[in-house]
Amino acid sequence: MQLLWPSREHLPGFVAALERGWSADNIRGEAAALETLAAIHQDADAFLASCVDREARGAPIPLPDGSLAKRLPSYVRWMWDGEFCGSINFRWQHGTSALPPRVLGHIGYAVVPWKQRRGYATRALALMLQEAHSEGLDHVIVTCDDTNLPSRRVIEANGGYLVEQFTKPPEFGSKPSLKYRIDLR
Repeated sequence: MQLLWPSREHLPGFVAALERGWSADNIRGEAAALETLAAIHQDADAFLASCVDREARGAPIPLPDGSLAKRLPSYVRWMWDGEFCGSINFRWQHGTSALPPRVLGHIGYAVVPWKQRRGYATRALALMLQEAHSEGLDHVIVTCDDTNLPSRRVIEANGGYLVEQFTKPPEFGSKPSLKYRIDLR
């Protein structure tokens, strides 16, 4: 498994996963998948360009209360083993490992169900940690629902240690969750 930059060449695999009901958005699920498909059908090149926004030039992020928040530098990478396997995203603030309170973590990932239990999320996170270090961060925060044992194992296999048990804000589902820190050295 390798991480690829989103591209026209690999877009059909991503689209097929969305059409099968997969979504990288574990809060909005199907609604997010449908919005993504609509954006791709409207302008695939613009969608692909939006996947890499290292300078946070994209539109503000709409929050559940209707307000807008400044976008953070971010990018998405696609997991690939000859076909689309999932995605991993990274967001940060230049010059610091700190995140604004509205952002729960630096890295999020999702593997398509038909490719799970192959170590892909563990490998993807390890690769993304190298990229986070190259951006100058000394640590990252990764969160998961407290019942998500596979994600806990992925984080812990990459050196994550529990720093806090918390309840996600309502806009993120109000679920009991865990906050892990991974030091980058």
